Amino acid sequence: MAALKYWVWLTNLSGLSNRSRWLLLEHFSSPEEIYYADEAQLPLVEGLSSAQAQLLQDKSLRRAEEILAECARKDIFIVTVQDAAYPARLRSIYDAPLLLYGKGAMPLFDEEAAIAMIGTRKCTPYGVHAAEALGYEMAKQGALIVSGLAEGIDASSHKGALRAGGFVAGVLGCGVDVVYPASSRRLYEDIAATGVLLSEYPPGSPPERWHFPERNRIISGLSVAAVVVEAPEDSGALITAHAAMEQGRDVFAVPGPIDSYASRGCNALIRDGAGLVMEAWDVLGGYQGRFPHRIHSDKAKLPQLPEGGVMPEETEAVPVVELPVLDLKRNKEGLTDDQLRIIRLLDTKEGKLTDEVAEESGLPIRRVLSALTVLEIDGYAAQCSARCFVRTVDIKDEKKEG
Repeated sequence: MAALKYWVWLTNLSGLSNRSRWLLLEHFSSPEEIYYADEAQLPLVEGLSSAQAQLLQDKSLRRAEEILAECARKDIFIVTVQDAAYPARLRSIYDAPLLLYGKGAMPLFDEEAAIAMIGTRKCTPYGVHAAEALGYEMAKQGALIVSGLAEGIDASSHKGALRAGGFVAGVLGCGVDVVYPASSRRLYEDIAATGVLLSEYPPGSPPERWHFPERNRIISGLSVAAVVVEAPEDSGALITAHAAMEQGRDVFAVPGPIDSYASRGCNALIRDGAGLVMEAWDVLGGYQGRFPHRIHSDKAKLPQLPEGGVMPEETEAVPVVELPVLDLKRNKEGLTDDQLRIIRLLDTKEGKLTDEVAEESGLPIRRVLSALTVLEIDGYAAQCSARCFVRTVDIKDEKKEG
């Protein structure tokens, strides 16, 4: 922790660019050495201007200590570029962030077939469906989905992956404790509970406009490939696609109607050599040999919601009149064992706390939260209060009938 404060100090010096920080780190062995360096040593740093060197005379650690205290209070972890947990895949890109703030569980990205799914905020129903379906299919086939948690394509990709029970990573253009946009609060909470939220900005950082182009290099840098689902020619998603190309990542795009403004960017990418995507395996097939422990070819289509069912948007109990029926005997929806065990424990009238579900099911709380998240997204369960769930479908089940 003592050394960590120097990392936070260095990355929060106002006016010092990320590239300047890298130049300093390449000359000195650590931020602590930079902090204690003699003023006469700084002109020896190749590429560092005198004005940038002058910024290092600010030796106050107060801001760094405040950030560390905030991280401890909000259960936010920090990974520096010299830590083993920092992805080598990301470290290899030009101008990689020196540290990442995170909420959730940091995966071993270098062992994962991480796929960036990106696109426009102002998407069409076609784009929403394509993003959710591909996110679902890729997660079912073993991919880790990375996106930016923005409205539109990003959010739909995350939702699809979560419905499949997959692990997702959201890279933010603000602090990991800041929910942006506000409409994504439930998605933010789901990812924090079952995946990981990452940012190079400290807690409390607002979603500044210039943060998002910078954030894009991290989305592609964590991934082996980028898939543009729907994007017009002036979309910010194309910035991420071009960053991916510069980083040596594969780029794919979902085609759209030739007269659709929202698909012109995607169609242009395909025309210029990007891979065409009609299903998840168009992307993942090329990575099975590289990630045989993760990728498998079992195809799975995005299931439809139960007839008459809805995906609840509010945290109120769903009415229990004429509920749709979910046939667990046939399990056509492909629910996992955890999801089957939990949905059988939920009641349609009285809410049950997640701690109760964990105790009754014998499952770890993290697996309970993950299963409940998917059941909620699929419309089979809903939160009636904080961490309290009801079932929103009647179930046809031989275990119940017996």
